[in-house]
Amino acid sequence: MLIVLALGLVVGVILALTGAGGGILAVPLLVFGIQMGVAQAGPIGLLAVGMAAALGAVLGLREGIVRYRAAMLIAAAGMLLSPLGLWLAHRLDNRWLSILFAMILLLVAFRTFRQATRPPVAVAANIHSLHPCKRDGATGRFIWTSSCARALALSGTVAGLLSGLLGVGGGFVMVPALQRYTDLAMRSVVATSLAVIALVSVTGVVTSAATGGMVWSVAIPFSAGALAGMLGGRMVSARLAGPHLQIGFAVVSAAVAVGMIVKSAL
Repeated sequence: MLIVLALGLVVGVILALTGAGGGILAVPLLVFGIQMGVAQAGPIGLLAVGMAAALGAVLGLREGIVRYRAAMLIAAAGMLLSPLGLWLAHRLDNRWLSILFAMILLLVAFRTFRQATRPPVAVAANIHSLHPCKRDGATGRFIWTSSCARALALSGTVAGLLSGLLGVGGGFVMVPALQRYTDLAMRSVVATSLAVIALVSVTGVVTSAATGGMVWSVAIPFSAGALAGMLGGRMVSARLAGPHLQIGFAVVSAAVAVGMIVKSAL
């Protein structure tokens, strides 16, 4: 139980320090830490990441940086696909599921590394690019258009499918999507993404629990550790966040992905 608690703590800290995409390491930690299969570890990772994300979203709501209407739209689209992903997870061979997870983890590592090493000029140009979702200057709320709603809903369906299939919150989809489609500041992007993760996770967790796919003896201490890690990570995130931390996360993610591929091959 202490090992599981410590693994959950690591997930919570990473989630708080690196943004919503950090939760993707929850399943690999369970796979390597206590030798679980991806399909079995997925619901546990989803519960822990969802609870930690809910805590982060509540704190973001108190600060007024969560765009809750956008989060509800994205989550509604994600909830439709999450059960399908969970259904597929229990019908795919664990070896191929592990390789698929590793491929996505490598993609996350590549994106994170590229973002961390992008020149300041390129970052500034991206900020001033055209977004389908723009906010009203007076109220700060989104000006809803069909292109904005369509872009956010499509992002939600992808996040929901991967949420059920791999037991990830989908933050690695939502954070880049919100950066691409909206003009939100990074703190608001992360907080809104956490709200989406919390909402989408509910469907996968409830479905898994109802079908007997949740190992509660592991899920409870792992989730408790993730909550504690989220609280602790938020206290130091402002001092530690930056390009070097993102590069470190990218390197760790790539190493874990390679490890999962080797483990599956052997």
